[in-house]
Amino acid sequence: MLWDYFVAFLFGVVEGITEWLPISSTGHMILLDEFIHLNVSEEFYSLYLVVIQLGAILAVVVIFWWDIWPFGIKRNKSPLSDKGFGRYVIKNKFKMWFKILIACIPAAIVGVLLDDWLDEHLYNYICVAIALIVFGIAFIVVERMVKNRKPKIERIGQINYGHAFVIGLFQLLAAIFPGTSRSGSTIVGSLAIGISREAAAKFTFFLAIPVMFGASLLKIIKYDGTCTSHELGLLLVGMCTAFAVSMVVIKGLMSFIKKHTFSCFGYYRIALGVLVLTLGALGVIGK
Repeated sequence: MLWDYFVAFLFGVVEGITEWLPISSTGHMILLDEFIHLNVSEEFYSLYLVVIQLGAILAVVVIFWWDIWPFGIKRNKSPLSDKGFGRYVIKNKFKMWFKILIACIPAAIVGVLLDDWLDEHLYNYICVAIALIVFGIAFIVVERMVKNRKPKIERIGQINYGHAFVIGLFQLLAAIFPGTSRSGSTIVGSLAIGISREAAAKFTFFLAIPVMFGASLLKIIKYDGTCTSHELGLLLVGMCTAFAVSMVVIKGLMSFIKKHTFSCFGYYRIALGVLVLTLGALGVIGK
């Protein structure tokens, strides 16, 4: 039993690192599962991998609370109105959430309609490895494209509804193809349309809140089994670990991108994709 909690801890560590770095949490989870397993049913394991993301979401909420909370008087420099409830509404943050919701629409539609089909047909090491490599190349190419180009959008508040929808279309790729990386696809799309690395990363973090919460809620609703106290304990360990690790990783990434590009993640993705394909060809994974 203690071993199961240790494994749950390891999965939480991997989730906390790979959810925010544009290197595909799915790809790393598949690799980890090939070598170390949770002693649970396949149905609960599928639930576990999604629901531990709630811990990672909480880290975003804690770190960026004053950037995302749309209510308050003391910090409200742009009230919705001078009187009444509007005084408590921070207009620019409300607008930001509408943009985030617009960016969620494409992936939400596909997720609700095709969630089970995508899991059954595309959740395999070959698809994941191809997505890792393709988007790894995309990172390198896009970074070279924007290397000497000043971003048109420096701050997240400058992102308009059209930009948000385009970012949502890139996020759709991650919803369809496991291994693409939700953060990776949205950051690549953001850079390509002229958004700065810092604004792209922040918008990606904020976008994760409704996306990951919705994905977790959908899995919970569709789960037919009954969780034992042991399974709930594993979930709690995974979520708490993902939260603690995410707090460190998010802060570290925001500092990293002030001085570096995302190209290194592109090379890492390519190397990981080749490794996954090699292990599959040797029969080490995918049996």
